[in-house]
Amino acid sequence: MKLLEERIRKDGTVKAGNVLKVDSFLNHQMDIDLFNEMGKEWAHLFADCPITKILTVEASGIGIACVVAQHFHVPVVFAKKTQSLNIDGEVYSTKIQSFTHKKVYDVIVSKKFITPEDHILIIDDFLANGCALEGLLEIVGEAGATVEGIGIAVEKGFQKGGDLIRSKGIRLESLAIVESMDAETGEIVFR
Repeated sequence: MKLLEERIRKDGTVKAGNVLKVDSFLNHQMDIDLFNEMGKEWAHLFADCPITKILTVEASGIGIACVVAQHFHVPVVFAKKTQSLNIDGEVYSTKIQSFTHKKVYDVIVSKKFITPEDHILIIDDFLANGCALEGLLEIVGEAGATVEGIGIAVEKGFQKGGDLIRSKGIRLESLAIVESMDAETGEIVFR
């Protein structure tokens, strides 16, 4: 998606350790007009799928997922990183390792929000090593629901996550795939 690539070139910053900082428009301050265009693109790409729910993980994926859900007219479910008093009943749970935070999180989804009848579109902001997606796929599998596909805003094509997900035969639609980036020069090359 050229619009997203242009925005990353304009406002993204490459940091040491393969970190792409896009917090001015994607995952801290959010550009809702951009999210809307991304939602339109995923709605077009997954128009042939009977999506019943959008699934993401707390926290950065929530904003994007909510805007995307408007294009599919379905609810958003997000995997919570902490058990809270207001979650009642049984839950699906798994562990997810964050590339950015270098931390392992226990994430949960209430069993009442994903059922075997659901057709899930997973949406997230970044794909690096695929750990978050592996966890979400595990939850959907436990629920007996169907994964129709995954939509990623920014995929780091030089890391293993995209290949890992595609090797499972899962449809993955990334709107911007970074082929390489250089912290010294700030150069970002897209696939």
